[in-house]
Amino acid sequence: MSGASGKQIKKVVLAYSGGLDTSVILKWLQETYSCEVVTFTADLGQGEELEPARKKAELLGIKPENIFIDDLREEFVRDFVFPMFRANTLYEGTYLLGTSIARPLIAKRQIEIANMVGADAVAHGATGKGNDQVRFELGYYALRPDITVIAPWREWTLNSRTTLLDYAEKNQIPIAKDKRGEAPYSTDANLLHISYEGKALEDPWVEPDEDMYTRSVAPEKAPDTPTYIEVEFKNGDAVAIDGKALSPAALLTELNRLGGENGIGRLDLVENRYVGMKSRGVYETPGGSILLVAHRAMESITLDRGAAHLKDELMPRYAELIYCGYWWSPERLAIQALIDQTQSLVNGTVRLKLFKGNVTVVGRKSPNSLYRMDYVTFEQDSVYNQKDAEGFIKLNALRLRLGSMAKQKIG
Repeated sequence: MSGASGKQIKKVVLAYSGGLDTSVILKWLQETYSCEVVTFTADLGQGEELEPARKKAELLGIKPENIFIDDLREEFVRDFVFPMFRANTLYEGTYLLGTSIARPLIAKRQIEIANMVGADAVAHGATGKGNDQVRFELGYYALRPDITVIAPWREWTLNSRTTLLDYAEKNQIPIAKDKRGEAPYSTDANLLHISYEGKALEDPWVEPDEDMYTRSVAPEKAPDTPTYIEVEFKNGDAVAIDGKALSPAALLTELNRLGGENGIGRLDLVENRYVGMKSRGVYETPGGSILLVAHRAMESITLDRGAAHLKDELMPRYAELIYCGYWWSPERLAIQALIDQTQSLVNGTVRLKLFKGNVTVVGRKSPNSLYRMDYVTFEQDSVYNQKDAEGFIKLNALRLRLGSMAKQKIG
C-alpha cells in the first residue's frame, strides 16, 4: 500500500516506546503497508527500562539490526534543554515545555536513522487531537523535505481503547495487566519533566490525587529545614552544583533529586494547544524549576538592562515557537543566535534556598558582575553626581509636559 502522498512505502522508521499503542502501530504498519519496519526508541531520561521494547519488537518480527535504542540524555539536555533555558522560556507564563522540547530531538534522530537504513517513510503514535503530531511532522519535513509521514491515528479505524485491545489480542501482542483497565491519565516523561493528562484530570475543577505524583513529595511533607545549594554557570549554562562539575544530564538529574525532595516543581495548568483546544495538564519539573530561578538570578547581575529586557520581550514568541513545533524554523534559529550572543558574560555562582516547594535566591556573584556597590550605595560616593538626575528627569518629562499643555488648551 502507498502512503498519504501516493508513494509506495518500502521501509518505515517508527518512533517506538514498546507500549500498547506503538506495538499495535508496528503490527498495523506491517499489515497495512506490507513494508519493512525499523523501530527507534529514545532514552531521554524517562526512567523506564527500555530493553523490554527491544524484546517486544523482536517478538513482533523486527530484525535485531532494525531495532535502535539510543541514549540521547546528554544531547537532550546540552543541545535542547539548555539552549531553551538560556531564554528563561515559559509558555503562557508558566509551562516549562518539558514535552515540547523533546520532540525535535526525537524527530531529528528518526530522520538520521531513516537516512542510515534507507527508509522512505517515518511514523509516530501521536493522536490527531494533540500538539505532538505537529511537532514531530514539522521536524521531519524541516530535516528531510521528501520524507513520507504515516500517522496511524489519522488513518485507521482503531479509535478506542477497546478496539486497540481487541486488535492486540487478535495479533498476539502482549498487553500489560494495567492496560486492560481504564488508565486514570496518560503520561509523558523525560529528564526535564513528567506530565499527566486526560481522563481523571479532564475536569479542571478536580484536584489531582496525591498518589499520582512520582517525582516530588508534597510541599507540606517536605523537610522542615531548608536545603542550600550553589549552582555555577558558564556562558549561561549550569556546569556545577556545590563546586562539583557535572555533565548536562547529570546536573539536571541532581537538580531533579534536590527539587523533588523539597516539593519543588509541581504545576497544574490549562494551556492553549496549537490545534485550537484548551487542555488541562499537571506537570512535575523539579530540576527545571530550580534552573529557571538560578539562571534569572545569574543574569540579574551580568546582563545589561537593554539586553535583558529585549530577551524578556522575545521570550514569549520563542516559547510559542517551541510549543508549536518550530524548533527548526529560521525564526527560532535567529532568536536563538540573539539569545546566545547575550550569554557570554553570564558566568558565576548563585546560592539558593530550597524549602517546601519554594526556590529562593539568597546570593549571587560573578567575575563579570555589572553590579557596582560604589554606584548603588546610599553612603557618600565620588562616582555618581545626584544633581545630574535633574536634567535627566526634565528631558524625559518634556513630552509629558507638552502633552499636558496641549490638553489644557483644548480644555
